[in-house]
Order: sequence, then C-alpha cells, then structure tokens
Amino acid sequence: MFDSLTERLSASLSGISGKAKLNEENIQDTLREVRMALLEADVALSVVKDFIDQVRIRAVGQEVARSLSPGQVFVKIVNDELVKVMGAENDSLNLSTQPPGVILMAGLQGAGKTTSTAKLALWLKNREKKKVMVVSTDVYRPAAIDQLRTLASEAEIDFFESSTDQKPDEIAKLALEAARKQFADVLIVDTAGRLHIDEDMMSEIKALHGRLNPIETLFVVDAMTGQDAANTARSFGEVLPLTGIILTKADGDARGGAALSVRSITNKPVKFMAVGEKIDALEVFYPDRIASRILGMGDVLSLIEEAEQKIDKKKANKLARKIKKGKKFDLEDFRDQIQQMSNMGGITGMMDKLPGMGGMAKVAEEKLSANPFGQMEAIINSMTPGERRYPDVVNGSRKKRIATGSGTQIQDVNRLLKQHKQMQKMMKKMSRKGGMANMMRGMDSMMKGPGGGFPGA
Repeated sequence: MFDSLTERLSASLSGISGKAKLNEENIQDTLREVRMALLEADVALSVVKDFIDQVRIRAVGQEVARSLSPGQVFVKIVNDELVKVMGAENDSLNLSTQPPGVILMAGLQGAGKTTSTAKLALWLKNREKKKVMVVSTDVYRPAAIDQLRTLASEAEIDFFESSTDQKPDEIAKLALEAARKQFADVLIVDTAGRLHIDEDMMSEIKALHGRLNPIETLFVVDAMTGQDAANTARSFGEVLPLTGIILTKADGDARGGAALSVRSITNKPVKFMAVGEKIDALEVFYPDRIASRILGMGDVLSLIEEAEQKIDKKKANKLARKIKKGKKFDLEDFRDQIQQMSNMGGITGMMDKLPGMGGMAKVAEEKLSANPFGQMEAIINSMTPGERRYPDVVNGSRKKRIATGSGTQIQDVNRLLKQHKQMQKMMKKMSRKGGMANMMRGMDSMMKGPGGGFPGA
C-alpha cells in the first residue's frame, strides 16, 4: 500500500547528509519533498500541515550525535511523528464484558464489511481462542447473507441464519438470544452498507446500536478511498459512538492516505488492517510497525508473528529431523517449502517486512511471473512420486512430459530442477557444524551467482 510513499520519502530523506547540525535552511528542501510525498499519498491537508510543522519544530537546532548522521536523526524524527499521527500504539479490542460481547460492523457500501466480519471472527477464534458467532442484518443487498454464510463455513465459525423478509432489529434480537444460549464469547453483527447522508439508514443502524449495546463499534474503511475515508468516518462518528477503524484493501494500490489521516481526523484508533483476499489476511494495526514499513525499515516483528501462525510446525520439524539424519532434500520437501513461503505472502511479502529490503521486494516482483510458486508447484505435481523422490532420473523425454502436464516450458522445468539442487546444497550445509552460517553464504551465492536468483528471473 505504501510503495509510492516509501519511494518518495526515501528519496527526499536521502537529501540530508554531511551536516553537523539540522537547521531551517538545510531541512527546507527535504521538508518540501516530504510534504509533496504525503499530499500525493492523499493524506488530508490539515494532517500534512500539522505533521510538517511538528517535524520542523523538532528538527531545527537538533544536534547530531557523533554516532549518527543528520539523515538518521531526521528519519527518526519523521518516524516518531508518523507513529504519533497514526496513534502511539495499537488499541486492542475491548471484550471485557459479560458474554456475548457484541461487535457491530458499520461502513459504506462496498467497503468490505462482510469479508471483514468473517476475517475478524477467524482472528478472534485463532488468536484469542474465542467462541464466535456471526450474523448478517443486511436485508437489502442480494446474496449478502449467503456470502457471510459461505465465509463462516470456510472459517468454521458459528453462523446465525437470517432472511431478507426479516427486519434488521428482529434479526439482531434473535441472534443475541442465540449467542447467549450457545455460550458464544463474541457476536459479530454485519450491517448493510449505507451513506452518511441517508437519514433512514442511519436511523436504522442507530436503532441496532441501541438494541445490541455493542462493546465495540467498528467502522470499516476502504483504504483505496484516501482522505475521503477519514471524512466519511468522521460523519459516521457523529451518529454512532465508534470505538475503532478497520482498514480494508490495504494490499492494493492505495496510496496510504487513509491510514495516515483517519486517526487524526476521527480521533478513533485503527485496530486492524486487511491485507489480502484470503480469509486469514487480517493484521493488527501497529502504528510503529507501519511507520517502519513506510520508511523502508521493514517490520520484522510482524514477520515473526506471521511465521508463528502460518508455518506448519509438524512439517518443519519433520524436515529438520530428515536433514539432521543426512537424508536428501527431495522435491516433495521442496514443494512443502514452496507452500510455506506462499502462505507467508511469497518472496515479495516477506522481503517487504525485512529491513532495507523494500527496494529488493519491488525488483523481485518485477522479475517474478504473476504466480511463480503456483507454477513451481504445478511442475512438481506433474511428476511421478518416483521423480519427486529421485529428481536425477528426470531426463529429456520426462521433462517434455512434465512441461506439457504443468502447462509450462522445458526451460521452466530445468530452472526448477536447478533451484532444487541449490536448495539441496544449502540444506546439506545446514546439517553440518556451523550450519546457519553456511546456509547464509549459500543463499548469498544463490542471489548473486550465475543462473541463480529468483524463480522466473
């Protein structure tokens, strides 16, 4: 989401160097560039003005420590102010109430409320170990109830049946009773999309709020709408006592304006950020980590948390035992690793969270085909079990058959076999003394060496 903003800020911040002290004169051009970068990212003008003023006040006269460059000091100031704009820290959900705690989802049409309802339910189930029930009170949009039912089934979440001939208030009442009877910890209520200027619809959601008395009222905002999202949230906040914001479509081409504007304009915290179409693609919004990503410094903590959640520990342990015993790393193992990386958002998703690798992520994305892991998996799946276990038997005629079966070219098959060989060597190095250091050297040569690098390069 923040690619263009990161690019502009990195370019502008690199302009401060070789100065012993930051002053009005030598930061003026940089501040102008930062201002333009924020405006281009569709950050609200009032937010940009306050931000620049704060950075200027803090930067002017700032002594530069011997161990730091002026650029590093300035980046720290910009980072601190970005964190402040988005909220000092994450405001977690408040569920300290007599069960079931009700979460009411509100927002405009097409913002992604129904999907966010299912994502939040799955997050609460997996991360907080809560028994969750979901219900749709959207009796206006065709198939809205069906959509939530399908998503709830996919996430294995309890779904309360409702129909379009019922009134939203009636549905809410019955769902609350059902949640109590089934001892649900949380009831998440999806509502119909509405415009803040539609008085009848706003009265309806106000009545729903009164009926349910939710512990959390979350406003779902489409990150693609920029600063308009923040203004709409403010309008909703005047009718409903909002407790937080969920940013959706943050993985798209959004310029980041909504994320930077919404907290300042509404004075409500951004609690979650949807980062993909998959049902588990929901991240807790940590302002300090987002600021770090914007400035190209990565987000290692989020990467670690993601790894803990998404990596199949059984498969990882099985592979570790296999390598330790000195057994060969075959194509079955390679496929497992590909699947694990794919679950982590692929090479670009991981690089984006590593310090100083934001630029590399972009290069990798340009070099990679649309779905490199899908292609690699298809090639391996086109092989026989014997070929996967003993790749050396794959000769010319077999390569032709595998390429035809996977819808790829013979050179794609050759490339995969070569990459597997490189991975095999790295795994062998890991099994020896000083394994990790050996592996890192191997990865380095894989990135730089002839014929190595990314799949599809």
